[in-house]
Amino acid sequence: MSQQLGHLTGGREATEKLLNEYIEFLLNNSDSEHPAWNLEVIRSGKANKWNYIDGCMITGILQLYDITGDKKYLDFADEFISGFVNEDGTIRTYDTEEKNLDNINPAKNLFKLYDYTKKDKYLKAINLVRSQIDKMPRTESGNFWHKNIYPNQVWLDGLYMAQPFYIEYETRYNNCKNVMDIYNQFANVENHMKDAKTGLYYHGYDESKSMYWANPETGCSPNFWLRAEGWFILSLVDVLEVMTKLDNADQCEHLKKMLTDLAEALTKFQDESGLWYQLIALPEVEGNYLETSGSALISAAMLKGVRLGFLPEKFKAIGQKAFYGIIDKRLSKNEDGSPCVKGICLVGGLGGATHRDGSVEYYLSEPVVDNDAKGVGPLFLAYTEMIR
Repeated sequence: MSQQLGHLTGGREATEKLLNEYIEFLLNNSDSEHPAWNLEVIRSGKANKWNYIDGCMITGILQLYDITGDKKYLDFADEFISGFVNEDGTIRTYDTEEKNLDNINPAKNLFKLYDYTKKDKYLKAINLVRSQIDKMPRTESGNFWHKNIYPNQVWLDGLYMAQPFYIEYETRYNNCKNVMDIYNQFANVENHMKDAKTGLYYHGYDESKSMYWANPETGCSPNFWLRAEGWFILSLVDVLEVMTKLDNADQCEHLKKMLTDLAEALTKFQDESGLWYQLIALPEVEGNYLETSGSALISAAMLKGVRLGFLPEKFKAIGQKAFYGIIDKRLSKNEDGSPCVKGICLVGGLGGATHRDGSVEYYLSEPVVDNDAKGVGPLFLAYTEMIR
């Protein structure tokens, strides 16, 4: 497989070998009911459900198929997703009435699986997931609520979870009717959630300004969470990848400016190691740490953004520095010889049963784990950009 994937720049053959071993380990030890990378499922002891975490991994695996043409990647992705998608297009454990943006993300993979396999069930499943978008409640300014259980709230994560699927569907099957809706949701995020001083974006926004974590004047949560910044910058790249093929020049230029401005802002906070801190703008805070998943997302977004011509060439070096920082500082082997990616924040959110208040203390209290797909999936995406 090393020859098929080609060599990474910089002559780091050992890095390539270890990453390839890691990919083989995960594929050989995972199926739709038992994903080796999904620590939340493993820790809960419950059956696996349709979820964005697995979606990230399958996206990376399909990218590897695109690059290598090695059918084992396509076969794995097809078999894994077929563990959820039934012949009639229904999806095991998925309910549109849950109105949860996270559940849209794994459906991005259905487009490629339909293209490659021509299985009608994937097209039926695509249409099922698209029906959720019409049911999503919205803020008065037009953005989807992050989840039905979080009224009036927009989270950065949600742009990545929903918008790439939404624009792909509109382009393929709906004559681009709602492309301006997609653009406007990004513009609203810029208007409401961007911090003028740092250029970063707040994790969440409550339009009602009534949540305990929301600033009573702005509605924004109090801090900049790294992984949310990573989801958001990658959502800009993924949406632009489709939108630039359409007749929306003004909107594309605005999104490119948003992307470049955010990349500039993020670069200012990059650590010498190449990684970024969990609380990106507060590196000096006691207990803050260099976090893997958000760093990998930013790396993938910058590398892909440069490759597609959306970002200036200088950001390629920033993305590569982040990738190699993760490899040097976070990729290792366990005592039993199995590969391991360390330093991944397990979860992060706002509100909910555990009263997540968006404070410094909250973000630094969430578990830091190894081998979770929220870090491994983005690392795969960064890896595929490195070898393209």
